[in-house]
Amino acid sequence: MKPNISLINSMIRITAGFSMLTYLTIRGARNEESSSHPFLIMMASLKIAEGIVRFCPLTALYEEAAVETDGKEEAWPQNL
Repeated sequence: MKPNISLINSMIRITAGFSMLTYLTIRGARNEESSSHPFLIMMASLKIAEGIVRFCPLTALYEEAAVETDGKEEAWPQNL
């Protein structure tokens, strides 16, 4: 698993993740009846982990799906 995000991008993810985690923890301490609270905390923790490891699974999926052939970049197939 090699890094697929830049150093600046990883620092932004770490900062945003810690900010979201702090906000959600404070909000959860005040209002314990929030049903989406644990899920949002998990998503904030995921952003922190992505920044530390410098690997984003969604970026990897996008880069794998956007395959270059004959110098043309192909996007997701759309069947309308």
